[in-house]
Amino acid sequence: MVAVGLTGGIGAGKSEAARALARRGAVIVDSDVIAREVVAPGTPGLAAVVAEFGAEVLAADGSLDRERLGRLVFADAGRRRALNGIVHPLVARRSAELQQAAGPGAVVVHDVPLLAEERLSHRYRAVIVVDASDETRLARLTGARGMSEVDARARMGAQASREERLAIADFVLDNDGTLAELDAQVEELWPRLVELAEEG
Repeated sequence: MVAVGLTGGIGAGKSEAARALARRGAVIVDSDVIAREVVAPGTPGLAAVVAEFGAEVLAADGSLDRERLGRLVFADAGRRRALNGIVHPLVARRSAELQQAAGPGAVVVHDVPLLAEERLSHRYRAVIVVDASDETRLARLTGARGMSEVDARARMGAQASREERLAIADFVLDNDGTLAELDAQVEELWPRLVELAEEG
């Protein structure tokens, strides 16, 4: 079994790369999905968030109002640290459980958007960075995702720089092109990941 980290800036195409890896047999452990699960209604995670931030972060149905919470923490590093201190250990624990369940010989790909920002590369045998130019990412965010240019640039600016991500990469998938081109790169990479898994 091998644990691999997968990351990329917003709009780079990390999710597409994860899907391409899954089609080849990778077990995908998606940090964003797990982060939502650990603060679902009725969980200790949600109770801890409410204790820290107050009941105003809850939606009418008792679920977490992610947009309201996001506004509270986006501009305040101290509040963001408090939230991360609650959510990150829960995500790490659940990710470890899923990795253990994958079994021997598995290629376990941890999809971690903030891998560079949180300095988590040491947790993985290898790190894959999905890379695209700022221009490409901006075009995707304002086009397909419908963000305003101001919002897109703010989101991009809040993340690690392209250089910081590339500095931790063992493998780079260049995603300035088409999905077919990305898929071809994943096809080329896959045997190397299988080799790492077999080495254990």
